[in-house]
Amino acid sequence: MFRIASFYAFVDLPFYRDLRDGLERVCVDNDVLGTVLLASEGVNGTIAGSTDGVEAVLAHLRDIDGLANLSAKNATADDPPFLRLKVRLKKEIVALGVGAIETSANTGIHVAPDDWDDLISQPDVVVIDTRNDYEYAVGSFRGAINPATRSFTEFPEWLASNPQLASKPKIAMFCTGGIRCEKASAYLRMQGFDEVYQLEGGILSYLETVPESESAWDGECYVFDRRVTVRHGLEPGNKEICVNCNRVLDGEDRKAEGYVEGVTCGACHTTITEDRRARFTERQHQIELSRERGSSHLGRASQNA
Repeated sequence: MFRIASFYAFVDLPFYRDLRDGLERVCVDNDVLGTVLLASEGVNGTIAGSTDGVEAVLAHLRDIDGLANLSAKNATADDPPFLRLKVRLKKEIVALGVGAIETSANTGIHVAPDDWDDLISQPDVVVIDTRNDYEYAVGSFRGAINPATRSFTEFPEWLASNPQLASKPKIAMFCTGGIRCEKASAYLRMQGFDEVYQLEGGILSYLETVPESESAWDGECYVFDRRVTVRHGLEPGNKEICVNCNRVLDGEDRKAEGYVEGVTCGACHTTITEDRRARFTERQHQIELSRERGSSHLGRASQNA
């Protein structure tokens, strides 16, 4: 059983470049995999490993000035959610592409998962899904607006193209774990929106907290690891990602002609290049060998901004 911890914090970390090596060392020493982003505006990550290993990494982060109160959302998985460790230095922990935003000072009003359905059912509330189009397609809150973005950096342009939103009295925003709507809500407030709300802890906290029988959520929630999606109770869904074309695949898609696990799906098997086919075939072979050995570690990577 693998413990998964997702976390973020918008705090002033002017010394973030000095943190990478030590953080990477703690992850490696404790067999923890996943991705952690460090920037001057804070930290953002999802990691997985043993409970003790994950706790050791979180304890290391909480010893850093400004991160003492770092909280994490936890889940479990039978299979390793990550194959590598990546500790990266970035300009932003979540890129909006509009320059500096004082997120912690301008963020919207946090709404607890238990109170979220009451808020979004009010007739004067506009509900916006700040995630990308492929995430929305897997599941969302009933009645939520889909900005149909391909990346978060397109959100400001979408907002500018919908000036009618400025006349709406209340805006409620949500995303997977809270980080995108935290930054988006701050951006809206800086654009003159007064009453902006955000789902505290994001969809993951909502699915963990609110019973399915009482939920306003339809579908599953896309997550950025090998689980692909989760359902209520944060139970892993039954979907996978086509590594070649990024389509989200369900059970029927896996029966389609041309589907090869870890290589192609029915929609792209005739257009994949032979080079990509060879690379993905070898990668899948290595994954299967790793499964047989009971290991998930295929390497680690560090990368600067």
